[in-house]
Formats: sequence, C-alpha cells, structure tokens
Amino acid sequence: MDLLELLVIAVGVSMDAFAVSICKGLSVKTIRPVNAAVTGLWFGGFQALMPLIGYFLGVSFADMVAEVDHWIAFVLLLIIGGNMIKESFENDSCDISTGFSAKSMFPLAIATSIDALAIGVSLAFLRVNIWSAILVIGLTTALFAACGVYIGKFFGYRFRSKAEFAGGIVLCCIGLKILLEHILPV
Repeated sequence: MDLLELLVIAVGVSMDAFAVSICKGLSVKTIRPVNAAVTGLWFGGFQALMPLIGYFLGVSFADMVAEVDHWIAFVLLLIIGGNMIKESFENDSCDISTGFSAKSMFPLAIATSIDALAIGVSLAFLRVNIWSAILVIGLTTALFAACGVYIGKFFGYRFRSKAEFAGGIVLCCIGLKILLEHILPV
C-alpha cells in the first residue's frame, strides 16, 4: 500500500471525527485555538491508537487467514463505509456537549474511532508499515477535527452528512480496490 492509498484511507476514516468536530464547533459561542487543538488531539490520538490495537489483533491471526485476507479487508471496509453512508442520511442534529474537557471528549473520541479498530485489522492483512499508517491516520484526523471545529462555527452543520457520506464512499472504494487487486490478474 503506497502513501496515497494510506492517505485516502486516513481521510475516509477521519470523516466521523470531522462530522463530530463540526458539531462541537456549533455547540460553543466562542472558539479559541485551544478548542480546535484539544479536539484534534483527542480525535487524532484515538484514531491512531485504535488501528494500532486492531493491527496487533489482526497480525495474531493473519497467517491463518492469508488466503482470504483480501476478502476480510474488503468486507470490513465495505461494512464501515456502508455504515458511514447510512449514518449520513440519519439524524442531522448535533446533540453534543459544549465542553472540551476529558469528560466530554473521551466518549466522543472512543465513539468516532471504533471503526478505526477494524481498519487496523484490515491493515494487518495488507502488511503495511503500521507506524507510518497510524502516523498518517492520526495526523490527518487531528487536522480534519481541528478544522471541523471552525467549520462548524462558521458554516453550520450542512457539511456534516456530506463528510460522512464521502468518507463512506472512499472506504468502500478502497475495499473494492483491494479485492480487485487480488482477484484480477495484473
């Protein structure tokens, strides 16, 4: 997997955090740079941690499923992407607390990074450099999350569902690409 593919996955998986960050921006009267930085650190940190955990879980049984690993990666990415697409059509309200404390951010960071755990399992089957992968995913998510706070404040939540939809499409396409590379002769 090259850097561009990894970056595309990072953008796709960061869309949940981006959407929630937009809602965080909507929820406060005044945004300070520290709010965007805190949001980026929480979401970027967890988006990096979860694929690392998923990777080590996947590596532990990757050899047992080597012949079908591309199918597993395809199905996981399709499920995650499909779920994001489905969520983009649901509940457009932003019912998120206004604070940026650990009590407020921790559950949001966990909730937006669960999908990244499955991405980590997929990465184990693709045998990528996990350290580069989590760095790209974490930094991409941190940047999107920090920007999302400002976007939410200035533009409203009209981008929230579009971001989730786009992220879902991207993950489904990456899954399809992985499958086709293993099925079709080059």
